[in-house]
Amino acid sequence: MIHTPNLVDQYCHGVLRTELGLGSFETHLAPAAALPAAGTTFFDTQTGFAVRRWCPPLLGLEPHCPPARYLARRRELGVVESGRRLLRASGIATYLVDTGLPGDLTGPAELAATGGAAAHEIVRLELLAQQVADTSGTVEALLANLAEAVHAAAAGAVAFTSVAGVRGGLAAVPEPPGPGEVRGAAGRWLARRAVGGAVDDPVLLRHLLWVALGTGRPLQLHVGERDPGSLAGFAAATGGLGTDLVLLHGYPHHRQAAGLAARFPHVYADLGPVVARTGARAAGVLAEFLELAPFGKLLYSSGARALPELHVVAASIFRGALARVLGEWVGDGAWSRTDAQRVADMIAAGNARRVYGLG
Repeated sequence: MIHTPNLVDQYCHGVLRTELGLGSFETHLAPAAALPAAGTTFFDTQTGFAVRRWCPPLLGLEPHCPPARYLARRRELGVVESGRRLLRASGIATYLVDTGLPGDLTGPAELAATGGAAAHEIVRLELLAQQVADTSGTVEALLANLAEAVHAAAAGAVAFTSVAGVRGGLAAVPEPPGPGEVRGAAGRWLARRAVGGAVDDPVLLRHLLWVALGTGRPLQLHVGERDPGSLAGFAAATGGLGTDLVLLHGYPHHRQAAGLAARFPHVYADLGPVVARTGARAAGVLAEFLELAPFGKLLYSSGARALPELHVVAASIFRGALARVLGEWVGDGAWSRTDAQRVADMIAAGNARRVYGLG
Protein backbone atom coordinates (compact mmCIF):
# COMPACT_ATOMS: atom_id res chain seq x y z
CA MET A 1 0.00 0.00 0.00
CA ILE A 2 1.40 3.41 -1.00
CA HIS A 3 0.94 5.97 1.77
CA THR A 4 0.36 9.58 0.69
CA PRO A 5 1.58 12.06 3.33
CA ASN A 6 -0.17 15.26 4.31
CA LEU A 7 -0.30 17.45 1.23
CA VAL A 8 1.09 20.82 0.29
CA ASP A 9 -1.58 22.44 -1.87
CA GLN A 10 0.66 24.66 -3.97
CA TYR A 11 -2.17 26.64 -5.60
CA CYS A 12 -5.65 27.30 -4.26
CA HIS A 13 -8.02 30.05 -3.13
CA GLY A 14 -9.99 30.78 0.00
CA VAL A 15 -13.47 29.49 0.77
CA LEU A 16 -16.74 31.40 1.00
CA ARG A 17 -17.87 32.72 4.38
CA THR A 18 -21.53 32.74 3.35
CA GLU A 19 -24.22 30.05 3.29
CA LEU A 20 -25.19 28.72 -0.13
CA GLY A 21 -28.41 27.38 -1.56
CA LEU A 22 -28.55 24.45 -3.94
CA GLY A 23 -28.37 26.63 -7.04
CA SER A 24 -25.52 28.85 -5.86
CA PHE A 25 -23.59 25.85 -4.55
CA GLU A 26 -23.66 23.96 -7.82
CA THR A 27 -22.43 26.92 -9.87
CA HIS A 28 -19.12 26.52 -8.02
CA LEU A 29 -18.85 22.95 -9.28
CA ALA A 30 -18.25 24.24 -12.80
CA PRO A 31 -14.67 25.04 -13.93
CA ALA A 32 -15.66 28.67 -14.51
CA ALA A 33 -18.57 30.89 -13.55
CA ALA A 34 -21.49 29.48 -15.50
CA LEU A 35 -25.06 28.30 -15.16
CA PRO A 36 -26.20 24.77 -16.03
CA ALA A 37 -28.46 24.33 -19.03
CA ALA A 38 -32.19 24.13 -18.33
CA GLY A 39 -33.11 20.72 -17.00
CA THR A 40 -29.51 19.82 -16.11
CA THR A 41 -27.28 20.16 -13.07
CA PHE A 42 -23.55 20.48 -12.43
CA PHE A 43 -23.94 17.73 -9.86
CA ASP A 44 -24.05 15.47 -12.93
CA THR A 45 -20.33 15.92 -13.58
CA GLN A 46 -17.24 14.09 -12.39
CA THR A 47 -16.77 16.82 -9.78
CA GLY A 48 -20.37 16.64 -8.62
CA PHE A 49 -20.23 12.87 -8.24
CA ALA A 50 -16.94 13.16 -6.37
CA VAL A 51 -18.42 15.68 -3.91
CA ARG A 52 -21.27 13.26 -3.20
CA ARG A 53 -18.79 10.40 -2.75
CA TRP A 54 -16.26 12.01 -0.42
CA CYS A 55 -17.97 14.82 1.49
CA PRO A 56 -21.23 13.50 3.01
CA PRO A 57 -19.47 11.09 5.44
CA LEU A 58 -17.47 14.02 6.83
CA LEU A 59 -20.78 15.69 7.79
CA GLY A 60 -22.37 12.52 9.19
CA LEU A 61 -24.21 11.31 6.07
CA GLU A 62 -23.87 8.27 3.84
CA PRO A 63 -21.80 8.51 0.63
CA HIS A 64 -23.65 9.45 -2.56
CA CYS A 65 -26.62 10.96 -0.68
CA PRO A 66 -28.85 13.29 -2.75
CA PRO A 67 -27.54 16.86 -3.19
CA ALA A 68 -30.56 18.41 -1.44
CA ARG A 69 -30.00 16.27 1.63
CA TYR A 70 -26.31 17.11 1.69
CA LEU A 71 -26.97 20.85 1.43
CA ALA A 72 -29.61 20.64 4.19
CA ARG A 73 -27.06 19.00 6.50
CA ARG A 74 -24.49 21.63 5.55
CA ARG A 75 -26.90 24.43 6.51
CA GLU A 76 -27.81 22.62 9.73
CA LEU A 77 -24.16 22.59 10.82
CA GLY A 78 -23.51 26.11 9.58
CA VAL A 79 -20.87 27.36 7.18
CA VAL A 80 -18.15 27.61 9.84
CA GLU A 81 -18.56 24.14 11.33
CA SER A 82 -19.08 22.37 8.01
CA GLY A 83 -16.03 24.13 6.60
CA ARG A 84 -13.97 23.16 9.64
CA ARG A 85 -14.97 19.48 9.37
CA LEU A 86 -14.31 19.32 5.68
CA LEU A 87 -10.97 21.09 5.61
CA ARG A 88 -9.57 19.28 8.63
CA ALA A 89 -10.42 15.94 7.07
CA SER A 90 -8.70 16.79 3.78
CA GLY A 91 -5.21 15.92 4.98
CA ILE A 92 -3.75 19.19 3.69
CA ALA A 93 -0.87 20.42 5.83
CA THR A 94 -0.07 23.64 3.95
CA TYR A 95 -2.07 25.91 1.65
CA LEU A 96 -0.49 28.34 -0.81
CA VAL A 97 -3.31 30.81 -1.43
CA ASP A 98 -3.84 33.09 -4.42
CA THR A 99 -5.55 36.10 -2.85
CA GLY A 100 -6.39 37.76 -6.16
CA LEU A 101 -9.99 36.58 -6.62
CA PRO A 102 -12.91 38.88 -5.77
CA GLY A 103 -15.66 37.87 -3.37
CA ASP A 104 -16.09 37.08 0.30
CA LEU A 105 -13.31 34.48 0.46
CA THR A 106 -11.14 33.61 3.43
CA GLY A 107 -7.55 34.78 3.36
CA PRO A 108 -4.52 32.60 4.15
CA ALA A 109 -4.65 33.09 7.93
CA GLU A 110 -8.36 32.30 8.19
CA LEU A 111 -8.06 29.30 5.87
CA ALA A 112 -5.18 27.99 7.97
CA ALA A 113 -7.12 28.39 11.22
CA THR A 114 -10.20 26.68 9.81
CA GLY A 115 -8.22 23.81 8.32
CA GLY A 116 -5.78 23.35 11.19
CA ALA A 117 -2.92 23.85 8.74
CA ALA A 118 -0.28 26.35 7.65
CA ALA A 119 -0.95 28.85 4.87
CA HIS A 120 1.08 31.31 2.79
CA GLU A 121 0.11 33.98 0.28
CA ILE A 122 0.59 33.94 -3.48
CA VAL A 123 0.40 37.48 -4.89
CA ARG A 124 -1.44 37.98 -8.18
CA LEU A 125 0.63 40.40 -10.24
CA GLU A 126 -2.21 41.90 -12.27
CA LEU A 127 -4.15 42.86 -9.15
CA LEU A 128 -1.03 44.38 -7.59
CA ALA A 129 -0.47 46.48 -10.72
CA GLN A 130 -4.08 47.72 -10.65
CA GLN A 131 -3.73 48.80 -7.02
CA VAL A 132 -0.48 50.61 -7.76
CA ALA A 133 -1.92 52.36 -10.81
CA ASP A 134 -4.87 53.69 -8.80
CA THR A 135 -2.45 55.75 -6.70
CA SER A 136 0.09 56.66 -9.41
CA GLY A 137 -0.71 59.68 -11.55
CA THR A 138 2.31 59.69 -13.84
CA VAL A 139 4.30 57.18 -15.83
CA GLU A 140 7.38 57.70 -13.70
CA ALA A 141 5.41 57.21 -10.49
CA LEU A 142 3.70 54.11 -11.84
CA LEU A 143 6.91 52.35 -12.84
CA ALA A 144 8.76 53.28 -9.65
CA ASN A 145 5.84 52.33 -7.41
CA LEU A 146 5.29 49.09 -9.31
CA ALA A 147 8.88 47.95 -8.81
CA GLU A 148 8.72 48.91 -5.14
CA ALA A 149 5.39 47.13 -4.63
CA VAL A 150 6.57 43.89 -6.26
CA HIS A 151 9.74 43.74 -4.18
CA ALA A 152 7.81 44.60 -1.01
CA ALA A 153 5.30 41.84 -1.73
CA ALA A 154 8.13 39.35 -2.23
CA ALA A 155 9.13 39.84 1.39
CA GLY A 156 5.93 38.21 2.63
CA ALA A 157 4.69 36.05 -0.24
CA VAL A 158 5.96 32.61 -1.25
CA ALA A 159 5.28 33.17 -4.97
CA PHE A 160 3.79 35.40 -7.63
CA THR A 161 1.14 34.31 -10.09
CA SER A 162 -0.03 35.73 -13.42
CA VAL A 163 -3.30 34.93 -15.17
CA ALA A 164 -2.96 37.30 -18.13
CA GLY A 165 0.74 36.94 -18.91
CA VAL A 166 0.49 33.97 -21.27
CA ARG A 167 -2.53 35.22 -23.19
CA GLY A 168 -1.03 38.72 -23.24
CA GLY A 169 1.66 37.85 -25.73
CA LEU A 170 4.33 36.33 -23.52
CA ALA A 171 4.64 33.34 -25.80
CA ALA A 172 5.20 35.50 -28.89
CA VAL A 173 7.80 37.86 -27.37
CA PRO A 174 9.48 36.24 -24.37
CA GLU A 175 12.31 38.73 -23.77
CA PRO A 176 11.96 41.71 -21.38
CA PRO A 177 10.84 44.94 -23.09
CA GLY A 178 13.21 47.89 -23.27
CA PRO A 179 12.82 51.01 -21.07
CA GLY A 180 11.35 53.08 -23.90
CA GLU A 181 8.79 50.41 -24.71
CA VAL A 182 7.80 50.15 -21.07
CA ARG A 183 7.33 53.92 -20.63
CA GLY A 184 5.25 54.11 -23.78
CA ALA A 185 3.06 51.20 -22.74
CA ALA A 186 2.60 52.62 -19.23
CA GLY A 187 1.58 55.99 -20.65
CA ARG A 188 -0.98 54.48 -23.00
CA TRP A 189 -2.44 52.32 -20.24
CA LEU A 190 -2.74 55.19 -17.76
CA ALA A 191 -4.39 57.38 -20.39
CA ARG A 192 -7.16 54.96 -21.23
CA ARG A 193 -7.83 53.01 -18.04
CA ALA A 194 -10.54 53.72 -15.52
CA VAL A 195 -9.92 53.31 -11.79
CA GLY A 196 -9.47 49.62 -11.09
CA GLY A 197 -8.97 48.78 -14.76
CA ALA A 198 -7.12 45.58 -15.56
CA VAL A 199 -3.64 45.45 -17.06
CA ASP A 200 -4.25 44.68 -20.72
CA ASP A 201 -1.11 45.97 -22.43
CA PRO A 202 1.16 43.08 -23.49
CA VAL A 203 4.34 45.12 -23.10
CA LEU A 204 3.40 46.17 -19.58
CA LEU A 205 2.46 42.60 -18.72
CA ARG A 206 5.85 41.33 -19.86
CA HIS A 207 7.57 44.07 -17.86
CA LEU A 208 5.56 43.09 -14.79
CA LEU A 209 6.62 39.45 -15.10
CA TRP A 210 10.27 40.32 -15.50
CA VAL A 211 10.16 42.58 -12.43
CA ALA A 212 8.72 39.67 -10.47
CA LEU A 213 11.40 37.33 -11.82
CA GLY A 214 14.01 39.65 -10.37
CA THR A 215 12.81 38.96 -6.83
CA GLY A 216 13.74 35.29 -6.99
CA ARG A 217 10.28 34.16 -5.90
CA PRO A 218 8.73 31.35 -7.99
CA LEU A 219 6.46 32.60 -10.77
CA GLN A 220 3.26 30.68 -11.51
CA LEU A 221 1.86 31.05 -15.02
CA HIS A 222 -1.76 30.19 -15.79
CA VAL A 223 -1.60 28.30 -19.05
CA GLY A 224 -5.34 27.74 -19.38
CA GLU A 225 -6.26 25.98 -22.62
CA ARG A 226 -3.19 27.21 -24.46
CA ASP A 227 -0.42 24.86 -25.50
CA PRO A 228 2.36 25.25 -22.90
CA GLY A 229 4.85 24.37 -25.62
CA SER A 230 4.52 27.94 -26.86
CA LEU A 231 6.30 29.06 -23.68
CA ALA A 232 9.54 27.35 -24.64
CA GLY A 233 11.02 30.71 -25.66
CA PHE A 234 10.18 32.28 -22.30
CA ALA A 235 11.54 29.24 -20.47
CA ALA A 236 14.80 29.53 -22.42
CA ALA A 237 15.03 33.29 -21.79
CA THR A 238 14.57 32.88 -18.04
CA GLY A 239 16.98 29.98 -17.59
CA GLY A 240 19.90 30.75 -15.29
CA LEU A 241 18.11 33.51 -13.37
CA GLY A 242 17.60 31.33 -10.32
CA THR A 243 13.83 31.75 -10.44
CA ASP A 244 11.51 28.78 -10.90
CA LEU A 245 8.50 28.78 -13.26
CA VAL A 246 5.43 26.71 -12.39
CA LEU A 247 2.95 26.01 -15.20
CA LEU A 248 -0.61 25.98 -13.83
CA HIS A 249 -3.73 24.34 -15.25
CA GLY A 250 -2.22 22.88 -18.42
CA TYR A 251 -4.97 20.32 -19.15
CA PRO A 252 -5.73 19.20 -21.85
CA HIS A 253 -2.14 20.06 -22.85
CA HIS A 254 -0.64 18.46 -19.76
CA ARG A 255 1.76 16.35 -21.82
CA GLN A 256 3.32 19.50 -23.24
CA ALA A 257 3.61 21.01 -19.75
CA ALA A 258 5.30 17.84 -18.54
CA GLY A 259 7.63 18.00 -21.55
CA LEU A 260 8.72 21.55 -20.72
CA ALA A 261 9.36 20.51 -17.13
CA ALA A 262 11.59 17.73 -18.44
CA ARG A 263 13.46 20.06 -20.78
CA PHE A 264 14.19 23.04 -18.53
CA PRO A 265 15.69 22.71 -15.03
CA HIS A 266 13.73 25.65 -13.60
CA VAL A 267 10.29 24.70 -15.03
CA TYR A 268 7.76 22.70 -13.01
CA ALA A 269 4.36 21.25 -13.96
CA ASP A 270 1.32 21.59 -11.73
CA LEU A 271 -1.00 18.59 -11.56
CA GLY A 272 -3.75 21.04 -10.70
CA PRO A 273 -7.52 20.71 -10.63
CA VAL A 274 -7.47 18.37 -13.62
CA VAL A 275 -7.19 15.50 -11.14
CA ALA A 276 -10.40 16.53 -9.40
CA ARG A 277 -12.19 17.45 -12.63
CA THR A 278 -11.48 14.09 -14.25
CA GLY A 279 -12.77 12.16 -11.23
CA ALA A 280 -12.84 8.45 -11.93
CA ARG A 281 -10.41 8.96 -14.82
CA ALA A 282 -7.80 10.72 -12.66
CA ALA A 283 -5.40 7.78 -12.50
CA GLY A 284 -5.09 7.74 -16.28
CA VAL A 285 -4.35 11.46 -16.49
CA LEU A 286 -1.84 11.27 -13.63
CA ALA A 287 -0.05 8.38 -15.33
CA GLU A 288 0.36 10.54 -18.44
CA PHE A 289 2.13 13.22 -16.37
CA LEU A 290 4.42 10.57 -14.91
CA GLU A 291 5.30 9.24 -18.37
CA LEU A 292 7.06 12.47 -19.37
CA ALA A 293 8.10 14.66 -16.44
CA PRO A 294 10.88 13.90 -13.96
CA PHE A 295 9.16 13.05 -10.69
CA GLY A 296 10.91 15.90 -8.90
CA LYS A 297 9.23 18.40 -11.23
CA LEU A 298 5.55 17.63 -10.48
CA LEU A 299 3.52 19.50 -7.85
CA TYR A 300 0.14 18.75 -6.31
CA SER A 301 -2.50 21.47 -6.16
CA SER A 302 -6.27 21.58 -5.90
CA GLY A 303 -6.97 24.90 -7.61
CA ALA A 304 -9.98 24.90 -5.25
CA ARG A 305 -11.99 28.06 -4.75
CA ALA A 306 -15.10 29.00 -2.79
CA LEU A 307 -16.14 25.49 -1.64
CA PRO A 308 -14.23 23.56 1.04
CA GLU A 309 -15.66 20.48 -0.68
CA LEU A 310 -13.34 21.08 -3.62
CA HIS A 311 -10.31 20.86 -1.33
CA VAL A 312 -11.60 17.51 -0.03
CA VAL A 313 -12.40 16.15 -3.47
CA ALA A 314 -9.06 17.13 -5.02
CA ALA A 315 -7.05 15.68 -2.14
CA SER A 316 -9.07 12.45 -1.99
CA ILE A 317 -8.98 11.81 -5.73
CA PHE A 318 -5.29 12.65 -5.95
CA ARG A 319 -4.41 10.23 -3.16
CA GLY A 320 -6.45 7.46 -4.73
CA ALA A 321 -5.04 8.05 -8.21
CA LEU A 322 -1.44 8.21 -7.00
CA ALA A 323 -1.80 5.04 -4.91
CA ARG A 324 -3.43 3.23 -7.82
CA VAL A 325 -0.84 4.20 -10.43
CA LEU A 326 2.23 3.62 -8.28
CA GLY A 327 0.71 0.52 -6.69
CA GLU A 328 0.19 -1.07 -10.11
CA TRP A 329 3.80 -0.42 -11.06
CA VAL A 330 4.99 -1.95 -7.80
CA GLY A 331 2.70 -4.93 -8.33
CA ASP A 332 4.10 -5.45 -11.83
CA GLY A 333 7.64 -5.41 -10.47
CA ALA A 334 8.55 -2.28 -12.48
CA TRP A 335 9.15 -0.23 -9.31
CA SER A 336 10.24 -1.11 -5.81
CA ARG A 337 7.88 -0.18 -3.00
CA THR A 338 10.59 2.02 -1.49
CA ASP A 339 10.97 4.06 -4.69
CA ALA A 340 7.20 4.34 -5.12
CA GLN A 341 6.82 5.70 -1.60
CA ARG A 342 9.65 8.16 -2.15
CA VAL A 343 8.03 9.48 -5.35
CA ALA A 344 4.65 9.77 -3.61
CA ASP A 345 6.25 11.86 -0.87
CA MET A 346 7.93 14.11 -3.45
CA ILE A 347 4.82 14.86 -5.49
CA ALA A 348 2.48 15.23 -2.51
CA ALA A 349 4.62 17.65 -0.54
CA GLY A 350 8.39 17.41 -0.88
CA ASN A 351 8.73 19.10 -4.27
CA ALA A 352 6.58 22.05 -3.20
CA ARG A 353 8.49 22.46 0.06
CA ARG A 354 11.73 22.64 -1.91
CA VAL A 355 10.49 24.99 -4.66
CA TYR A 356 8.79 27.44 -2.28
CA GLY A 357 11.33 27.19 0.53
CA LEU A 358 8.81 25.91 3.05
CA GLY A 359 11.32 23.88 5.07
